[in-house]
Amino acid sequence: MRAMTHTISGWGGYPKQEAQVLAPLSLSSCQSQLGRNECLLARGMGRSYGDCANATTVLQTSYLNHFIAFDSGTGLLTVEAGVMLRDILKVTVKRGWFLPVTPGTSFVTIGGAVASDVHGKNHHVAGTFGQHVMSITLLLGTGEIVSTSPTELPDLFHATCGGMGLTGVILTATIQLIPIQSAYMDQKIIKTGSLEAACAAFEEHWDSTYSVAWIDCLVTGKQLGRSVLMVGEHAKDSGLDLTIKDPITLPVYTPAAVLNRVTMRAFNQIYYFKASHLKTRVVPILPFFYPLDAIGDWNKLYGRAGFVQYQFVLPKERGVANMRKVLAKIAQSGSGSFLAVLKQFGVANQNMLSFPIEGYTLALDFKVSATNLTLLQKLDEMVVGMGGRVYLAKDALMQEVVFKKTYPKWQAFEAVREKYGAIGKFASAQSMRLGLA
Repeated sequence: MRAMTHTISGWGGYPKQEAQVLAPLSLSSCQSQLGRNECLLARGMGRSYGDCANATTVLQTSYLNHFIAFDSGTGLLTVEAGVMLRDILKVTVKRGWFLPVTPGTSFVTIGGAVASDVHGKNHHVAGTFGQHVMSITLLLGTGEIVSTSPTELPDLFHATCGGMGLTGVILTATIQLIPIQSAYMDQKIIKTGSLEAACAAFEEHWDSTYSVAWIDCLVTGKQLGRSVLMVGEHAKDSGLDLTIKDPITLPVYTPAAVLNRVTMRAFNQIYYFKASHLKTRVVPILPFFYPLDAIGDWNKLYGRAGFVQYQFVLPKERGVANMRKVLAKIAQSGSGSFLAVLKQFGVANQNMLSFPIEGYTLALDFKVSATNLTLLQKLDEMVVGMGGRVYLAKDALMQEVVFKKTYPKWQAFEAVREKYGAIGKFASAQSMRLGLA
């Protein structure tokens, strides 16, 4: 297999890196490539935002995309790491099964979902993706292929789920799906006039399986954080027929100047006032979970320089007051994005580098500019001081001292990597920036 040199980046387009890209055709080919390269990193669809999937040598999992087993009676599914969530849905929804946890795009591989320990709109009731993984087949730095689970090599399992691909190459995963009766969702919209009202609405609808809020991060004063909250449940009828359309493709990058304070403020005004308070309706399952998947290259809206998605979580104690302080800082800067998503998190899990802790999480997009990069460093300082942390799957700028203070299990993680031969074999641009071996 011939290595090709490409310029790679995360979904945000920042930062970029020259890399040798290997695309093994089989699991055995992965082993041989590991032996030929001093250090590499497995890479799926490149839908993480920063540099966590950037490396000088990447092992593209495009051809590791086979279904291995699916029990339509129990919902137990085993697939290779390169299988996309989108492809799983094509097979399982019509049989009455759905992903237990899913991020905001279906263009994510199983390997990426495990490595990032992704979360969704139901973290408060279902936890992260890794909590529904029954077992993982992993290629270690020693060349050995092992199976790991919560009961088999549990230290390796809890380091791999959320471990950003740094413990080995995820080859296969077995996950437990959840039963559904319909390919539709019962959705309810709640408009709130402030951040405090939005968080109160989250608490009021704690029993809802899914909840997420679009939040206006540009408005100031009493209306700071006004939101459109959406809660949902799987519908009981309307059938299991699933229509998956190809996304619309943006042919060119949008000039960066199009997204400015005026246009973003106008978008936020229209979006907020267009929403109908307490409106309930039945919506297809894909638009509910993946609204942006309809536009295949929506990242081009931010121009060629790219953007940084910044997602942080704050502990529930004083979470609302602290979130207001962060939002005030963003609103004052005038750099807030038109896409800002607020969610509630339940309790943390055992995975060593998993992102969620109990509290509130906010994700925002910032165009790449010197001013915005400086702002994000200041936000890091605020988040650290408030006992929060930044999501590794979206990080592009975090400093080593911030990472090691906010992810206190990093030393245990490194010990597991050393134990299983990962150090010196698997690394990313992010891991080197964060001071991991």
